[in-house]
Amino acid sequence: MKTGHPETNDGVKKIHPLYFNIMKRRYWWFALSLLVLIPGVISLLMQGLNLGIDFKGGSMLDITFNKPVTQTAISDTMKSVGLEGPVQLSNGDTSALIRTEALEEEKRNELLKALQTNVGELDKDSLRDDKVGPAMGQELTRNALWALLIATILMIGYITIRFQFVFAISAILALLHDVLVVVGVFSLFQWEIDSTFVAAVLTVFGYSINDTVIIFDRIRENEGKMKRADSYEDMMDKSVWQTMRRSINTSLTVLIALLSIFILGGESTKLFSLAMLIGVFTGSYSSLFIASPILLEMKKRMKKLRRGGKAVRV
Repeated sequence: MKTGHPETNDGVKKIHPLYFNIMKRRYWWFALSLLVLIPGVISLLMQGLNLGIDFKGGSMLDITFNKPVTQTAISDTMKSVGLEGPVQLSNGDTSALIRTEALEEEKRNELLKALQTNVGELDKDSLRDDKVGPAMGQELTRNALWALLIATILMIGYITIRFQFVFAISAILALLHDVLVVVGVFSLFQWEIDSTFVAAVLTVFGYSINDTVIIFDRIRENEGKMKRADSYEDMMDKSVWQTMRRSINTSLTVLIALLSIFILGGESTKLFSLAMLIGVFTGSYSSLFIASPILLEMKKRMKKLRRGGKAVRV
């Protein structure tokens, strides 16, 4: 694993006019990530997350209107009586599922009266009013953590079998970086967390590994072609650039779709699409600028240990 210092790879530079050595500047990427991660972690410790009723409990109203309505009209009416919460429409926009804070009888009646006046005639016979307890949120959190843990173990096993254990650890550290960025940003801006956020985090966790595995596959392929005098650092840099165009194009396609959902979708999809936008962007960045540099750092340190007399397979 020789680490020479040529500044560029001529073959890659011809393909990518904007070429720069990613691996040689790896501490820049680590510093950039820390600039985002540290405020998020501090925010998590100081103010935590803004939990929605899916986690802390509240009221859930299932209302049927006599004509189609809009999410905007319902949300604006809720705000007019001092309430907020997600609204989901169904049955041709005639049924609305409203989640909000726990309502006393007086506040509930005020909301229903406002909806009747500002949105449309209610079918009072089909009205359902349920209380959501915080135990549901605790179970949701527990299941999400279990899902992340099981996914992490399976990914470590798969990547270790396909590549090496050091590749698996690098990939998982990059994935944790992505999750922490998403959670930290939501904590910083105190955006509300609901069940759709959990789904978004789990989706990001699965999506982000895809680009990383593709880059690792190219690293393994190029590693087998290395000559004795070749630089391992430059080989990894070349591998990242060879997959750069594919990674960026794939991510842009997903980001455009998510941006469309965020702008044109209903209120109930806002938080999900926002979390996905942050997660997909961060995942693309980490696959290119975090996972492989972490792998290089681990390889270099393992080489030093091996030189010190310890038999460590790299």
